[in-house]
Amino acid sequence: MSKEKKINIEDGNQEEEQLEQEAQENSAQEESETPEAQGNAEEPEEKDPLEEANEQIAKLKDQLLRTVAEFENYKKRTLKEKTELILNGGEKTITAILPVLDDFERALANESDDPKAVKEGMELIFKKFIKTLENLGVKKIDTDGKDFDVDYHEAIAMVPGMGDEKKGKVIDCVQTGYMMHDKVIRHAKVAVGQ
Repeated sequence: MSKEKKINIEDGNQEEEQLEQEAQENSAQEESETPEAQGNAEEPEEKDPLEEANEQIAKLKDQLLRTVAEFENYKKRTLKEKTELILNGGEKTITAILPVLDDFERALANESDDPKAVKEGMELIFKKFIKTLENLGVKKIDTDGKDFDVDYHEAIAMVPGMGDEKKGKVIDCVQTGYMMHDKVIRHAKVAVGQ
């Protein structure tokens, strides 16, 4: 029986050795299949996180610089357009007023001695000038019998003793006021009843 035990022991050792070899082979296969092993195999394809971050930073810097340059160009362009508008904005007004100036030159060149004809000529030129201003959006502020309004009128005198119905009303307009497109460009200077 000692021989049998010896054979069994030897057979057991052989089995153990075979199991150990299989376990080592399995662990070697598992190690080759782990992500670390795969990562090492793909290392040339995968980039370092620091390099990726630096590339992204460089890309964002480039994008920011382009945006800033684009905005600076926009500011310069709009500033130039505003300047041209201011310098050439009066061109429309002057062009509209030039015919009135021509009428004044013709009236002065006329050597008529008839005061009635001169007066009529001046009235025609005045009406033409008012119409030209209206076409440009300028209109006269109405003051006749209106209540005093600080948005449109500037009181330069207070007239006492006008009665209750004239209190706070415009009595006289000393200088005409004008509005352009609903904006007061010159307040009417008026005398107000007290």
